[in-house]
Amino acid sequence: MPPLPPGPSPSSSPAPPRQGLVVVQPVRRKHCAACRRGPLSLLVLEDGRPRCLDCADLGHLVLLPRGDTALTRRSREESTLSAVVVRFARRRGRYERQGILVEEAALARAEERCLADAEARRRRRARDARRRAAEDVRFTEAFAAEIRRLFPGCPADRARAVAAHASARGSGRVGRSAAGRALSEGAVVCAVRASVRHLDTPYDLLLMDKVARPEARRRTADAVESVLWAWRDEEAGTPRAA
Repeated sequence: MPPLPPGPSPSSSPAPPRQGLVVVQPVRRKHCAACRRGPLSLLVLEDGRPRCLDCADLGHLVLLPRGDTALTRRSREESTLSAVVVRFARRRGRYERQGILVEEAALARAEERCLADAEARRRRRARDARRRAAEDVRFTEAFAAEIRRLFPGCPADRARAVAAHASARGSGRVGRSAAGRALSEGAVVCAVRASVRHLDTPYDLLLMDKVARPEARRRTADAVESVLWAWRDEEAGTPRAA
């Protein structure tokens, strides 16, 4: 079966990715254009038209949901034929992986391989988790130190709290961006400004009162800048911690 050709998605959203074989979990009710069965839980697009897995010659494959990286990788290694399963996330405006389709025998062999070295992989994950935790602590400390350098008047405990919030792993916040990881001044100031906006102004109350976000920011902009201006003066805040 050839790779997925270009064509409209089953939900009139952008076309799915075209790397290898792609199977779609439709967000709307779809029927097979060949055999008319449906609604389909999984389909393949051929010439822009939905096909059920049986009509696409993929009906013998089984679904392995995402979540177990080792099992997914080994299942693909063991399976002669496999396909990526995706679903369109309206909120993010993109297709996201939901798992893979592989041969049932290949999945069984992959599970046996995973069971054979499960303890070794558990220990490796534990080591990796400790390493990442240590890296996170060092980065948060560096981020807090940069806050204190740029804003000497910012209380030390507040600087640590801002740094911890902005640099939380997996949060997608400014501290995890490329600029944040590089401790760029713009990223650090952005994190501090966001903290001041939420904690030192009525910004959140305005949002609760259904004030539009741009307007709420406009109303609190002077208060935010006032705090930042004061924190740039070392004498304005709590004395620097040793």
